[in-house]
This record gives sequence, structure tokens and C-alpha cells, in this order.
Amino acid sequence: MELEPTRQVAPQPDVALLLESMSHTGFQGRQLGESFKAWKKMIAEPGCSIFLGLSGAMIPAGMQRCLIELAERRFIDIVVSTGANVFHDVCEHLGVRHYRGYHHVNDQDLFEQGIDRIYDVFAYEEQFRDIDREIATFSSEIAPFNGSSAQFIAELGKWLIDRRPEGSSFTATCARMGIPIFVPALCDSSIGIGLVIARRSGVSVHIDQISDADEITRHVEKAEKTGVVYIGGGVPKNFIQQTQVIGSIHKSDCTGHDFAVQFTTDNPHFGGLSGCTFEEAVSWGKETVESVRAQCFCDATIALPIVTSALISSGIERRGGAR
Repeated sequence: MELEPTRQVAPQPDVALLLESMSHTGFQGRQLGESFKAWKKMIAEPGCSIFLGLSGAMIPAGMQRCLIELAERRFIDIVVSTGANVFHDVCEHLGVRHYRGYHHVNDQDLFEQGIDRIYDVFAYEEQFRDIDREIATFSSEIAPFNGSSAQFIAELGKWLIDRRPEGSSFTATCARMGIPIFVPALCDSSIGIGLVIARRSGVSVHIDQISDADEITRHVEKAEKTGVVYIGGGVPKNFIQQTQVIGSIHKSDCTGHDFAVQFTTDNPHFGGLSGCTFEEAVSWGKETVESVRAQCFCDATIALPIVTSALISSGIERRGGAR
């Protein structure tokens, strides 16, 4: 066996060159570099559809602009998100902010002041409830509605643009770019709270989650190749992973995703899907045996801005991609 020596990383102002160099080191620094290279290969591959799984509190933590850049540069084609990320994104678009707080704090004091805490990020509960009511109002405007979550979120994105043209959000950007956002656990979020408000007032809105599974799988079935990028794990990861299983039942050449990247802090040895390796996923047919894959066990709020910056500074442009 011929071994390649590790390389010593020199300080580097070019983020793309830095991550390229880090891919020849060790541990999670190496995996961060490998994830950049794998994502870059997806972007360069003709006919490859790129799926983004988005979990965790990425918008409150300040990742919105990175996500918008990924959408505007077409470094992603299809999104599966938690409802919470979309809700917080809607908040920012409508002028409701998240604030720098503290993780060492008396939470009873926060409760008495009407402040919600997401680790070291604060927000005002009453402002969140205002957005719940905005979502209920929006729902009444599109009622009666019966469709997939992707269709619902696309309408929500268009509504945001009309409602506050000066606002900015990942949801509105994806609507403008024609990038579907699936939210398979929509009720498990403040958007679900808004929909309950609407339903109790007699508004007819039905989200067809079976259509979600069918629609996203059809994107996989028509793609020449598929790549996946997971920010965290959870429902978004499994919802994208299972498309290859569903597809293989209906179309014999669905044998797994061709590229796979994940940034997660979950460990594989507890048996949960959020931390399970792509090698394990090969046994299910969710990734191909020969897939290009990189899994970086790192806080996504560290990895995402660095890798996004590296993709941009590398100068790569999207020239293909099936959606």
C-alpha cells in the first residue's frame, strides 16, 4: 500500500485554497476539506440534482445569508427543511429579529419578560405569535388549499415578496428561483400553530404529506444523478434518503445518491439516523457503493459559512443540474 503524507496547513486568505489544503490533513479538518470538494463535484457534474436537508436552528443562529447565496447561485436544487427554519426565516423577512443573548441566564426571568431562548439567541414570544397570526391570515387568502408542503411553501414565499418587497429570506428566494422547499413535518413548528389558528376559524387548508413523498421522489427518478447535503440530520435527512428506496420500488435504476455531504454533531454509535454514516446508508441502497461522500462531525454554524465561502471563492458556476 502506497501512503500519501499528510500536509501541514499554512495560513491562507483564500478560503477555497485553505479547505483544499485541509483535505490533506487529518480528523475533522480533513473532513471539512473533503466536504467542500464533494459539494464542488456535485455542482460541476452535468445533470446532477442537489438536495439540501436543513435542520437545527440555522436561521436564528445567523445562517440565512449563506442559504440565500446557495439558492441564488443554484448550488442547490431542492430543499427539505424543518418547519422551524422556515418559520424563523419568515420572521426575519417580516422584520421580526432574533437577538444575541446568553446561555448562562435565569430562564424563569426570561419567561416573565416574554423572551424565548434558543441556546444563546433570544426572541420575543409575542412577536412570534404575531407571525403565527400572519401565517393564519396568509392561509385564509389561499384557501381552500389542498396540496403538498412544497406547493404551500412556494405560495408562502410569493406572499412574502408581495407582503414586504424590501424584506429578504431564503423562503422568498427559493420561490423566486423555482426551488421547491418540502417540509414533511410542517405541523411540528410554529407554521403548524398558525395553521391550527386558521383551521379553528374555519379556514380550509390541508397539507398532503403523501404528495410530498411522491413529488420529491419523482425529482430523484428523473435526475441523471443526485447529490445530497445535510445540515444536521433529523426528518429532512431521512426524507431525502428514503427517496432512493421509494424510487427503487418504482424505477430499477435508483440505486442510491451519487454524492453525499453532511455536517452534524450527532454520533453514529447511538444508532440514530442523524449521526449514522453514509457507509451505513449504503446497506440500505440510499447511497451508491461508489458515491463521493464526506461527513464532517462539526457544528453546522461553523461549517456552513466556511464551506459556502469556499464554494463562492473557488469561482465555480452551476452550468447544469436537473430539477
